Amino acid sequence: MKKQALITGATSGIGRATALRLAAEGYDIIATGRRSERLESLRREIEAAGGRCTTLTFDVRSEEAVRRNLEPLGRVDLLVNNAGLSWTGLFQDTAYDAWRRLFTVNVDGAYHCIQAVLPRMLHEKEGNIINVTSIWGLHGASCEVAYAATKAALVGLTKSLAAELAPSGIRVNAVAPGCIDSDMLRALGKDTVASLAQETPLGRIGTAEDVAKVVRFLAAADSDFITGQILTADGGFTL
Repeated sequence: MKKQALITGATSGIGRATALRLAAEGYDIIATGRRSERLESLRREIEAAGGRCTTLTFDVRSEEAVRRNLEPLGRVDLLVNNAGLSWTGLFQDTAYDAWRRLFTVNVDGAYHCIQAVLPRMLHEKEGNIINVTSIWGLHGASCEVAYAATKAALVGLTKSLAAELAPSGIRVNAVAPGCIDSDMLRALGKDTVASLAQETPLGRIGTAEDVAKVVRFLAAADSDFITGQILTADGGFTL
């Protein structure tokens, strides 16, 4: 039986690249997001390459929607919590509504999805959970306090849940991307992106595929002795 991988926020960027990479590795993909047309495009690409892909359109902020969509799935071998939002601005300009919106997507969304798939993993005494955090969750970032706080929360979630679930044979890790070519990064402007590339020791901005390769590594059977780790994919940015 093929393993099933559930990827949230699979409509673009890291989520989409991860779905394609894991499909190429032989996983049956369950891709979720809020944009059905983008999910359908992903499904067609995976199936054209000979893979299998199921798409589910819902908002991870809603506990009811997550449970309604995920609980009937049965076994999920790998959960990749990728759905997320960013926000840039001074802390004093961060409205509470914006603060809460980031937490409900980036943190509560991961909570809801883990809660939905965990009972089956515990029953099977195996499973793999990978959270997508950020280097800003490890080191902080000026003008990204809210975003960094949510990603730091995912770091704590990853380490603590890994300790709790290890006796049940369930691994929990995270990947912390650095400066990755995405809509989020491009919104900062060309000059800022160029400056960030210069600050990166490897001399370039990362790609979604770079991060997807790290997810694949953490998902692999060869990594079965790795849990509770935060693996950066930042081209040396945080050295």
